[in-house]
Amino acid sequence: MERPSKYLGMWVTGDGYIRQELLPAGRYDEARGPKKSAYTGRYEITGDYIYYWDDTGFTADGTFSDIDTLHHGGYIFYREKSKS
Repeated sequence: MERPSKYLGMWVTGDGYIRQELLPAGRYDEARGPKKSAYTGRYEITGDYIYYWDDTGFTADGTFSDIDTLHHGGYIFYREKSKS
């Protein structure tokens, strides 16, 4: 399965509380508030659909509605823009 590079990077909720990084090796790392790596695991992307397997055993999914918006777990995440 090929991981589309267009979705790699940091995704953040509007309030900045949840920060999820989609890493190139098919892993993710999610921070919640001050807790770094609150959730970690692997993911696969097919089209605009993402499926997660957390290291603790639960699964989740989400949908990219466009290149900069991810709907996952009842939250809306936005691609973090680089500060260049």
